[in-house]
Amino acid sequence: MCGRIAQSESRQYYARRLLPDLLEREWAGGDTIPQYNLSPGRPALLLHMLDGKLHSDYVTWGYRTPNEAAAKRKPWINARIEKALTGRYFRHMFRQGRVIVPGGGWFEWTFEDGKKQPWYISRKTNEPIFMAGLTNFQLYAQQEVEVGLVIVTEDSERGMVDIHDRRPVVLESQDALRWMDPETPVEEAAHIAQSRSLATEEFQWWRVTRGVNRPDPANNEPALLDPIESTG
Repeated sequence: MCGRIAQSESRQYYARRLLPDLLEREWAGGDTIPQYNLSPGRPALLLHMLDGKLHSDYVTWGYRTPNEAAAKRKPWINARIEKALTGRYFRHMFRQGRVIVPGGGWFEWTFEDGKKQPWYISRKTNEPIFMAGLTNFQLYAQQEVEVGLVIVTEDSERGMVDIHDRRPVVLESQDALRWMDPETPVEEAAHIAQSRSLATEEFQWWRVTRGVNRPDPANNEPALLDPIESTG
């Protein structure tokens, strides 16, 4: 799964990695504090396309139906790609709400000495990650239901399964643009998510401080991403 992410760069930084020719003045300002330990239930930056233009918004990470909200159930934070298109729950968002959640990396956990040990996962290159996401957010629309987003996940493969059996669908820039383009047919979008996610060999991961385990907005500093030595 994906239960915590880092979004420490500006909107402009992520947007320019997708569209290098993007006009800078269209993306100046509007950024929040850099996030090194962003947890569900808080606003996350998402990128989306409308009328051929790239847009950005901050949307709460987590989605639940009106009935679930009334019952005070916990929101879903991830959507399995195997069920996102065909299942009734996320199908409407797969068709109309495909977005990209950019970041520097994400966290997973193992158990060591009976305690949760966080790991940080990022690309080996100095490039951001573009995670496939789904949302019911609609730009310029008056919405009376809870608005949120989920990150699309797939089965982990090879070495990364030692950290967790699920991982985000992470796309290269051109695939990310096609994924969130409303003109992309749903069948093509499904193919992109199911076959174009970056391979395990493109990533690196290391242990980080257990201070990450506290999902507090004030618990937010670059040192949370620093490698630590194994305790074993």
